[in-house]
This record gives sequence, structure tokens and C-alpha cells, in this order.
Amino acid sequence: MLAACASRRATLLERLPKNACAVLFSGREERRNADNHHRFRQSSDFLYLTGMTEPESVAVFTPGKDRRFTLLCRPRDKFAELWYGHRAGLEGATELYGADQSFAISELERRLLELLDGCDEVHYLIGDRPEHDELIGKAIARLRRNERNGSRAPSRIVDLKNTLHEMRLVKDEAAILSMRRSCAVTVEAHLLAMRACSAGKREYEIEALVDYGFRRRNGLPGYQSIIAAGKNATVLHYVDNQDQLEPGQLLLVDAGCELDGFTGDVTRTYPIAAPGHRAQFSREQRQLYDIVLDAQLAAIAAVRPGVTVEELHTLICHRLASGLCALGLLSGDPASAVESGALKRFYPPRSSHFLGLDVHDVGRYFPDGEARQLLPGTVFTIEPGLYVQPDDPLGPEWRGIGIRIEDDILITTTGHEVLTADLPKRPDEVLKLASTGVNLLV
Repeated sequence: MLAACASRRATLLERLPKNACAVLFSGREERRNADNHHRFRQSSDFLYLTGMTEPESVAVFTPGKDRRFTLLCRPRDKFAELWYGHRAGLEGATELYGADQSFAISELERRLLELLDGCDEVHYLIGDRPEHDELIGKAIARLRRNERNGSRAPSRIVDLKNTLHEMRLVKDEAAILSMRRSCAVTVEAHLLAMRACSAGKREYEIEALVDYGFRRRNGLPGYQSIIAAGKNATVLHYVDNQDQLEPGQLLLVDAGCELDGFTGDVTRTYPIAAPGHRAQFSREQRQLYDIVLDAQLAAIAAVRPGVTVEELHTLICHRLASGLCALGLLSGDPASAVESGALKRFYPPRSSHFLGLDVHDVGRYFPDGEARQLLPGTVFTIEPGLYVQPDDPLGPEWRGIGIRIEDDILITTTGHEVLTADLPKRPDEVLKLASTGVNLLV
């Protein structure tokens, strides 16, 4: 990973103007309650370029200076390390993480003045945190006040995401390798959940099994898992995960494993069987499931270099509308149902998002006002669904059905690769596994 970070830094330094300075802040520890903190997770941008997993760090890139990569971090501290673990320290910043020079984070304001002095522009993530905006503004103001003594302040502020997030959008070989691994573990965990699903269990029991599937491979949830039984599946980001699984319901599991910072993002939906019984779709559940699967397979087949997320979303909407019109759940023709917004009654979200270090990864979908044509190396999801709300005017046999099928797709030079293809989704394959309770510890 550190070699990949060095390569990414070299690319960033090439893309920055020669007399620019880029400043990147690490993540910070967030308090959970009292003096207890949430597990620290490094800022995705900082992790991407440095590989460093410690808080209270700042990376500065100055392509026009002799020392182009500066890392400010916490010094070694025997007492603090006794309680909270090893620190890289200033020596580790250079020896492990490849910095040309390192300083204590307590010196940030003074060192930032030195690093910004003489640069024409400063690049950082504008608006990410108010304290960062204040720090950069304060440094520029101090340099301006000292110009009569030879200082020169940057005259231009540029949002670093214009450069850095465009780099992150197209995955390098190391990122793709990490995503293959995270997707493979995600598939394993979903298989555990699918087999364990049975009436009488609680949603949190399935969540615990998914978490186990991640942790046994040294992974963590890339986002809060959605374990939604019955009508809970009609809530797009349901995360309470408390209710009991009932026979005849569907269980929607949306979960992804994070490894090396990169996450998978997969959803499967399947029937819940009573103990000792085989899982079966109801007629209405199966009809909606087939529509969703048809839309997803059609969209995946259309993926190739140059395709846009907007084109795929339009294709999915028309396939979903066509299926619903054929069932009589929408009136008129499919095109009218999409254009009028009638489809949003059953399908309000978008169909895809970029995937990587963040589950909703960085990158603009409409750069310069036009839909982005996707390049090889782009990873994204395709996740159509249908959601019939519990209070929908349709009959009770339809109400409370929520279905989503989601896979992770890599665009290749010749077409695409489904990174999560090993997880079954065709109805006959799903029914062979769901609620069987076998091979839970594969």
C-alpha cells in the first residue's frame, strides 16, 4: 500500500502547478460519549496519499521546492503510547511514509507559514472543516502583512478536490486489488447471512453474522449495514436492525466489507422461511423480484467504456416501468410513467454511485454540466429496486415489499467485470441457499 501511496503522490505533484502548495488534513478522533471515542478511521484522501492511519497529522505538497512532501504528525510519547498504542513519530514519517521532512503537529501554524511563503496558490479541500478554512486564511493573512519584509502570500485558493478526487475516481492497480479483496469478503459475509436467515431470528443477529464475516478476514463494515425484514426494506437507509424476521417476509441485506480502506457495497433480497421449511417467494414478491433483476442485468450488460451513469439510470427506469405497467401497477406506457414521475412512487432513488475509499465515492457525475463518460478503472454500483410502501393504495399482498439487487462493477478496457459475481441472485440459486442454515462457517 505504501508503494502505491508514493506513486499517487508523484502523480499529484505532477498535476499541481509548479509553484503551488497543497495542504491535506488527516481525520480526527470523534468522541462517542464521555471520554470514549469511536474507532478512528483515517480521512480517505489522507489515507490515499500517505497510507498513514494516525489522527492529528497534516501532509503538505510543494512541487516547486526541494522538499516536496512534508508530514506533520504527533511525536513519539512513551506515556501516551502506553495507553493508546504505537506512534510513527517524526522518524517514522520519513522512514515509513516517505516524507522529505517532518515536524511536530504542534508546529503546524509556524511551518505552514514557511511552506506557503512564495507559493502562488494554495490547494486544499475548501469547506471540509471550518477550522481548516480558518487556518489557511489566517496563514495567508499573516504572510500578506509581512510582505514588506520579503514574504509572498498565495494569491489564489483552489479546491484540491479538482485534482485529487479526479485521481481517486479512476482506480490504480493497487486500489483495484484491494477492491477485489473487499468484494470477495463481502460476498462471503452475504452468503453467511443468506444461509442463516430464518423466521424467529432478529435483524441484529444477521447483522452480527455479517460483521463476523468481515472481521474474520480482518475487515470492517464500510458503512452501517442495512438488515431490513418485511416493510423495513422499503426504508432505503434503514439501520435500526432490531425487528424479528417473520415467515413469508423478504429480508434485504445491504452490507459491504472495508479492507485497506476500500469498501464493497452489495445488496441481496430473499425470502424468510420458517425453521424446517424451504424459502419461497410469494407470487407478488417473485413478480417484483423478476422485474428488478431484469433491470439490473440489462444495465450491467450495457456497461462499457464511455457509458454514463445517467444512461444506465434511464435504462433501469424504463425496464422497471415496463415491468410495472405489464403488471398493471402503473397505468399508461412505460415512457410516460418515467417522464411523469409516476415511477418514483415505487422507485425514488438513483441507480448507481461511485465506489472506492468511500461507499459513495468521490468524483463528479456531471463535470462541465455534461454526464461523465466512465473510463476503465472506474468502480461503481448498479442497484435497482422496487419499494411498495406499507400505506400504498395497492392491495395488502403488495404492501411492504422492498427489493434491491446491487453489485459492484469495474469498467475494463474491453467492457466490464462484476466484482461481486460470485454472490447468487437468480431466484432458483437464491432459494437453494436462503434459510438453509448450512455451512455457516465456510
